[in-house]
Amino acid sequence: MKKWVAGVTAMTALVLAGCEAGDVENQTGDEGSVKLGSMFELTGAVSAYGNAEANAVSLAIDEINEEGGIDGKTIELFEYDTKSEDTEAASVATKLATQDGVSAIIGPATSGATKSAIPSVNRAEVPLVSPSATDDTVTIDGNGDVQPFAYRIGFQDSFQGVSLAKFAETELDAQTAIILGDNSSDYATGLSATFKENFSGEVVGEENFTADESDFSAVLTRIKNEDFDVLFVPGYYEQAGLIIKQAREMGIEQPILGPDGFGNDTLIDLAGAGNVSDVYYTSHFSVNSEDPKVQGFIESYEETYGSEPDMFSALAYDAVFVVKQAIEEAGDNAPTAVNDALAELSDFEGITGAFSFDENHNPIKSVTIVELQDGEEVNTTEVSPK
Repeated sequence: MKKWVAGVTAMTALVLAGCEAGDVENQTGDEGSVKLGSMFELTGAVSAYGNAEANAVSLAIDEINEEGGIDGKTIELFEYDTKSEDTEAASVATKLATQDGVSAIIGPATSGATKSAIPSVNRAEVPLVSPSATDDTVTIDGNGDVQPFAYRIGFQDSFQGVSLAKFAETELDAQTAIILGDNSSDYATGLSATFKENFSGEVVGEENFTADESDFSAVLTRIKNEDFDVLFVPGYYEQAGLIIKQAREMGIEQPILGPDGFGNDTLIDLAGAGNVSDVYYTSHFSVNSEDPKVQGFIESYEETYGSEPDMFSALAYDAVFVVKQAIEEAGDNAPTAVNDALAELSDFEGITGAFSFDENHNPIKSVTIVELQDGEEVNTTEVSPK
């Protein structure tokens, strides 16, 4: 699926509608415009993340265009649906980079889709900035070298695992833990490994599920009979919400820890607000921040979309402004010039925090651990990089 959003002229839309592969040269836009790509999981299993991020990208671009664009150039946004499929992500990345001729691509949301898109952008030499791909290997290839055209706005899984392990020890006084993770997911297995490595207490049990499961009663019955202080569930909201619901209804009362995959209101809907107490997860953003810039973003997002933004929205919003800063610092919207500026980006001030990119194109930033009681955010704890 393809649609044009803020700034795309009717003529551009008509041209795109009639184009097949290879019909459009890899250009950076005319003198009065900057072309940016948006590729997210708008339908499919993780569409809650993708839509939150795509909305924020459109909001940021509307705001930039209202303020005069980038160096006086209007942004044209080319938006596609990856359908929560990695193969579709690779195809969309190729289309954006070679047919649409964008200066940079924002998205996808998930690590698997991002990794599938990276070979396409590397070949085309067009930078891709994922708001929320957290797998440690996203920006590093199999030889340990940096992916030259791939960047991320969110912190890495390894930092999440370390932060949650230390939080369990220091804030929850946990000495024992059980891990319940998706053994079919790189996201979950990576988080599990890092948590185990950094938790100074004892992991007294490890249980697994697969992404298509919805009834967790058997595994939760086994967990209930164990003696443990915290339950770590490295996974996404679709399964985590059901696990929380079924665990609480079964009488499992211990604190439940999770990664940024918990960070969507769908988790509360699935679990039921009354079951979501003593739940803690890593986040890139807090709606309770008193920063005027953050509150301004929240107000604009709610006014535009009728719902409160989550951390995925915030990361995507920052991703657009990261690209904007890179284009301004490059003084050019050619993809290679933008990429060079991204590699050197420093002192970015966003709503998910201040950061610079390190040599591996990862942001150096803090992680926020959010506490939920009765489905509401009641407290946050900030953990800084070592």
